[in-house]
Parts: sequence; structure tokens; C-alpha cells
Amino acid sequence: MNFETFEPVYEAILADFGFDRAADERARDAAAEIATPFPLDRLGDWRGDTVAIAGAAPTLADEVGIAREADAVVAASTAVDVLRERGVAVDCMVTDLDKNPDTAAELTREGVPVAAHAHGDNIPAVREWLPRFADAATLATTQAVPVGPVRNLGGFTDGDRAAFLADHVSAGRLVFPGWKFDDPDVGPMKARKLDWAARLLRWLERRRDERFGILDGRRGGLDEALEPILRGRDGG
Repeated sequence: MNFETFEPVYEAILADFGFDRAADERARDAAAEIATPFPLDRLGDWRGDTVAIAGAAPTLADEVGIAREADAVVAASTAVDVLRERGVAVDCMVTDLDKNPDTAAELTREGVPVAAHAHGDNIPAVREWLPRFADAATLATTQAVPVGPVRNLGGFTDGDRAAFLADHVSAGRLVFPGWKFDDPDVGPMKARKLDWAARLLRWLERRRDERFGILDGRRGGLDEALEPILRGRDGG
């Protein structure tokens, strides 16, 4: 995924939420002042591998086996803590530093890569936490135009960004423990973000010519939402 392909989706997200693109760019620049380049081959060779994209929904505790059986695990946010408590190692963590940045910092010091995301309303966390991360294991990401060491591999929430990252490094099959789009315990903003995560995963499975089981029963509505954004951009 390059930014030119991702940009129309990014613009639609900005419009839907009323987010400030300039704020995203300021966060990106803050990260760029701290981060160092992270070659993606440090993640390893996942070609042909089954990669678990572990979400942080409460269902993860009952679906740990899916992650345990995968060849590699990319975990979103607090999913890392759930998995590690149950003896499942992660190969990469994806986070916007809002819940467990101490875990993220610890992982980098252990040599586990962490994709740390900078966006418009987490600049203080970027400045506080990125200096505590081990440079060699830190991939700084943005949803704006990438600059310097800060990459944009696609995606919006921690979970779908984890999937886009795995796709970018040629993962084979993607599986999704710990995902729940219709979670009655989340607030309205989180519910809207989960809806966008579903749209982005639908876009990704179309690009990969793959079927993600967590999207069963949703594809019609997701395609309807995506078509005005994607029409003429990437052939759908």
C-alpha cells in the first residue's frame, strides 16, 4: 500500500470524523524528529505464512488458540497483554500509544518490533514515549503523507493497521482472533472507528483476493460504503 492509493480513503476518514489533517502532519513530524529508519525486513519473512491479526476485543481470551497456531502474530494494543499472559509470543505490536505504552516500550527493548502510530491527538504521547523505545525495534507510522523514517502502510485503527502491515510484508493467510465489530460496550466514537476498520478490512481482502471470516454477512454494506471512495482509484 502506498500513500497515493490510500489517500482517498484517508480523506474520507478525515471528512467523516472531522479530523484535522494538519494535526496528523504535526504528529507525524514529531515522530520523525525522534524515530530512526526501520527496515521492514526486520519483521522476518512471512511469505506464505498464516499471520494472526489479534484484536483487543474481549473475545480474544477465548480465541487465543488461533493466535497460538499461526506462524506469526501481529497484535493490536492491549491484545499483546492478553496473549503474553497466556504464553503466546507476538512478532509485532501495533499501537497508537493510548493504553499500554509501557508494554510497547518493554517489547522494543526485548527486540520485538512495535509499530507506533502518530496522529493528531496523541502528540504528547509520541513525545513522551518514542524516546523510551529501542530505536532498532520501532517503526513509526502515520496516516498522513509519510516523511523521513515515518511510514504509512495503510489502515486507520490499530487492528486494521496491523492487517495492512502484514499485507505489506507479503503475509500469506490472515486470521483474526479477538475481533468484534458489534460491541455493545463501546462508545459511539469507538463504534464508528470499528465500522471504518471493517470497511478497510473489506478493501484489503478485495485487494488480496482473500476472504476474512470476520466479514461474513457484512460485505454488501461495506462494499456500498466503499464504492464511492474507491471508484476509479484502484479498480475495486
